Amino acid sequence: MNGDENRDLRARQAANREAVDSLDRDSAHTQSERHEFFKEVYRRAEGDPGMVPWADLAAKAKLHEWLLRHKGDGVATAVDVACGLGDNAEALAEAGYVTTGFDLSEQAIRWARKRFPDSPVEYRTADLFELPPEWKGAFDLVNECYTLQSLHPSMLDRTAAAVAGLVRPGGTLLIYARYRPDGAHVDGPPWPLEEQQLRLFEGLGFELVHEDLFHLSRHGRKIPNAFSEWRKRV
Repeated sequence: MNGDENRDLRARQAANREAVDSLDRDSAHTQSERHEFFKEVYRRAEGDPGMVPWADLAAKAKLHEWLLRHKGDGVATAVDVACGLGDNAEALAEAGYVTTGFDLSEQAIRWARKRFPDSPVEYRTADLFELPPEWKGAFDLVNECYTLQSLHPSMLDRTAAAVAGLVRPGGTLLIYARYRPDGAHVDGPPWPLEEQQLRLFEGLGFELVHEDLFHLSRHGRKIPNAFSEWRKRV
């Protein structure tokens, strides 16, 4: 997607933000309500990415840069958590990983398959909190992008544990998240992690390999983001 196309997509997403926000206005943001919110966004979009605020139609640049240095060689397995329309999952596959992409939304999975009809990615409909037993500790590489912040902070520990459970001993976990200063007020969704929470995987059996803190510009705002690489202890 070129610069003009990207600007047009962002403009349409901004214009449609009110319609999307209305889907969970006055919600208590429980797990079931958030699940229904994501499903409804994809249902209402009807193939228009301008109705999906988080759709980039391109893999994250930080992920792409990391994959240039870490190839899968056609053997290593990878999973993309809450894969949405499939761009990050496709990047994993292109880098040589035997890739699975899963999302709660059946509509999102159908959309990803339609966008990439010849893809080697196995796209699956699955709930992060009710994953197939055979996925536990099964993947060499797990990619998580913006999932942690999309659910209410009361679910953060459970969400992080579910993501961590996908990684095999000695495997790699990539986390891409917004963050905010410790104690700063947040009125989500989304709910950027507190800066101290960027280290929450230390308590889940992981060692930090590398962390990149940076800012992205969105609608005139500079938003703190973090991209981190973790290794699961053996």
